[in-house]
Amino acid sequence: MGHLPIDFPHQENISFNPEEIHGLYKTIFNRRDVRGQFRPDSIPDDVLSRVLYAAHHAPSVGFMQPWDFMVIRDAGVRQRVRGLFDQAHDEAAEMFTEDKQDTYKSLKLEGILESPLNICITCDRKRTGPTVIGRTHMKVMDLYSSVCAVQNLWLAARAEGLGVGWVSIMEQEKLQQVLGIPQDIVPVAYLCIGYVDHFYDRPELESAGWLPRQPLQDLIHFDQWENRCSEEQDSLMGAIAAHAGFPSECV
Repeated sequence: MGHLPIDFPHQENISFNPEEIHGLYKTIFNRRDVRGQFRPDSIPDDVLSRVLYAAHHAPSVGFMQPWDFMVIRDAGVRQRVRGLFDQAHDEAAEMFTEDKQDTYKSLKLEGILESPLNICITCDRKRTGPTVIGRTHMKVMDLYSSVCAVQNLWLAARAEGLGVGWVSIMEQEKLQQVLGIPQDIVPVAYLCIGYVDHFYDRPELESAGWLPRQPLQDLIHFDQWENRCSEEQDSLMGAIAAHAGFPSECV
């Protein structure tokens, strides 16, 4: 790990200390999809470098590392992307049921111009040739790998005090044209990133009453899909229901 621009030596011991473990979970539970709290402050290059290195160290099928990272600062380019969002946003509003449309239109769903920079993470599905370990039978694994890079970036950014917002309400082909992305390269995530005034206690869509968070215990299966619970799993299910082990500042 000596090539990293961060003083994080290789962990010889397989265990992390309690403070490190707590920091990881705190970052996960306090990650938010940020839309409207961006400040115009620029992101220092050393901070952005760390975040990009974290993304680049995501797991990938066959170690193919199919991602590229487009750093987008130009106001004109971002204005064109914002135009794509506006068009798709108007179209999307008509797709929801009438009782949801007003709520949808009131939501702030992007920070393309407010954030100091945008990042587009892509997937090159041909990067290491047609045959890839782990993708021989599940062809979408390269796309999932790029999503892992998105998650790494998101968590690293949150640990650095940066907000990230994923904008997916736009047509993929038009985004490729605006950014000059070749047709055989897939844009996986268009992200707005920057320092923010604050992070919300809960996800905005949850706070707005769009949807509640599903109870984890309702999403657990054992061995077969139809097996939701059994006597030998009562202890686990009880721990899940009680959020056992997590301090309040994490969850």
